[in-house]
Amino acid sequence: MKRVITLLLLIFGFAFTGFAQDDPVEVETSVKKISDTEYDLIFNVYIDDDWHLYSQYNPKDASLPMSIKPSEGESGFTVVGKAEESETVTEYSEIWGMDEIFFVEEATLVQRITIEDPSLTQVSLNIEAQVCKEFCLPYDDDFTFSLTGGEVVETVATVDKKSEEITNSLKLDLKNRELLEASTDKDENKGNLFNIFMLGFLGGLIAFLTPCVFPLIPLTVSFFTKQSEKRSRGITNSLLYGFFIAAIYVLLSLPFHFAESLDPEILNTISTNMWLNIFFFIVLIFFAGSFFGFYTITLPSSWSSKADNASGIGGIFGIFFMAITLAIVSFSCTGPILGSLLAGSLTSDGDPMQLTAGMGGFGVALALPFAFFALFPNLLKSLPKSGFWMKAVTVLLGFVELALAFKFLSNADLVGNWDFLKREIFIGIWIFITVLAALFLFGVIRFPGGPKVKRISGLRIILGLAVLGFAVYLAPGVTKKPMWPQTILSGFAPPQFYSIYDQENNKCPLALNCFKDFDEGMAYAKEVGKPVLVDFTGWACVNCRKMEENVWSESRIYNTLKDDYVLISLYVDDNENPLPADEQFDYVKPSGKIKKIRTYGEKWATLQTVNFKNASQPYYVQLSPDMEVLNTPQQYTDKLTYYNWLKEGVKRYKE
Repeated sequence: MKRVITLLLLIFGFAFTGFAQDDPVEVETSVKKISDTEYDLIFNVYIDDDWHLYSQYNPKDASLPMSIKPSEGESGFTVVGKAEESETVTEYSEIWGMDEIFFVEEATLVQRITIEDPSLTQVSLNIEAQVCKEFCLPYDDDFTFSLTGGEVVETVATVDKKSEEITNSLKLDLKNRELLEASTDKDENKGNLFNIFMLGFLGGLIAFLTPCVFPLIPLTVSFFTKQSEKRSRGITNSLLYGFFIAAIYVLLSLPFHFAESLDPEILNTISTNMWLNIFFFIVLIFFAGSFFGFYTITLPSSWSSKADNASGIGGIFGIFFMAITLAIVSFSCTGPILGSLLAGSLTSDGDPMQLTAGMGGFGVALALPFAFFALFPNLLKSLPKSGFWMKAVTVLLGFVELALAFKFLSNADLVGNWDFLKREIFIGIWIFITVLAALFLFGVIRFPGGPKVKRISGLRIILGLAVLGFAVYLAPGVTKKPMWPQTILSGFAPPQFYSIYDQENNKCPLALNCFKDFDEGMAYAKEVGKPVLVDFTGWACVNCRKMEENVWSESRIYNTLKDDYVLISLYVDDNENPLPADEQFDYVKPSGKIKKIRTYGEKWATLQTVNFKNASQPYYVQLSPDMEVLNTPQQYTDKLTYYNWLKEGVKRYKE
């Protein structure tokens, strides 16, 4: 079983190579002249952490061995044998059942060639190999060498002097860098992942109650228990079926791990893209229409037919394809919930583990009923029959999708600086949607496919009153001075300073005095002699809003920020606000590749990753005006921890 699952992971890794931004392997080349007809072509290979590159001598029946050969169309020289290799690692592979040979961290390859055409001035060699982490990637690249003077032909892009100067200026001369090595968010991240897992689990339970999944429980369990000669075998198959259901949804999240490992800013780029947020808005509106019954969303019938035919193979693979068939058949109900989970997990303040946790929770919740009722088949009789209650659950999900859609439209509005979906307008839309949901529960409005309600049950009345209560809770949010804070909306609604009542348009959290430019803020800190709080944040950052509205708003924290610090808020997703033409530049990555910096968001995101090796938000750094790191950086946390962290920074600065 373990070998089967690992093979599936490898397959998915190859399937999603299109997400890659940079290779996990970097190669430097050089030439050593041995004689007039012999040359050694040298490859110095640098492999990213946790990746490994397979050797030329790896068994042919295992992972793809490396090959070095003349590039296509090259002639006039001969490759002499295999390249000499530096030290390798040999390790037993449970997938292939044999030892595999590979490089970690770095490798040196020396390939001898003989020249047959004396007029040759350069040659090209091709390296084809396989590099693996949780996934495996094909590596295929050509390298050109000059045979004149033993120098390699320059293949790395160059930048102008201005770009070199700005690139160098991004690298801050920080003191006490050892404080940056400590991680302050490990425990919080674990708790956050658990919360996201539980949200995904809740989504899976809701999907279980939809008409696409619920009726399949007795059918599937009965199939496994009746088709097996022994009850124990039927239970084993049912449990295996449930396991595959959960595994399929986890597999859907794995490509984002791959993308993030190659480009740490990829999730930031995805989540804060204005047009992608508009796309999510349209998709969720479309999903809501499906839940309301206006139309049905289905995957192509040929997919389910092929998966269903494959399920007849028998054994483990047959059960796996049965799980795929369930995922495809139930897509019209699970798709909208998964779409919301996917869009909500791809946040600038998150990482792929959040998506995996959410998808894992969803898959586990969806799979549990199959496993549970397989163990206790007699309980199938106690399941309620499908009916109007199921239609009501589906329609309520439509209202949830509708409300979430405006969250993404709000992200696009903030990132694009459109200034039309202000906080009060956003809350007003949510109130309107909530009232409509209550009217549905009271039987005032109907949707296609739903029977006319003759009598309102007590449960529906209670639910309707609860939904109306939520509307009442939201109502003060549209006023200039709310009677109570709408803390439930923290991170969902636009920030409090993004208000129709804010004529000054301060655009700083809690109307604090903040700088949006790093150099300006540091200059002011030197002038007033205060420590600096660098706030790496984002317009579309959910946890940033939660910190500002729930933590920064506490009086002692607010006063500390106002009186004791110079606040520099750098919005890493400010990608619709271009830098002045003379400040735009090409950033040279350590790999030698070029990243074009054209907006303030790109500049601040690069500043964060270059100096602090971190690409998530919120991310808070305490600095002195002389670039001394005062404390370990902080991320999303509670009020007491954050207050003590702020006070400790002030104390160290004074010392």
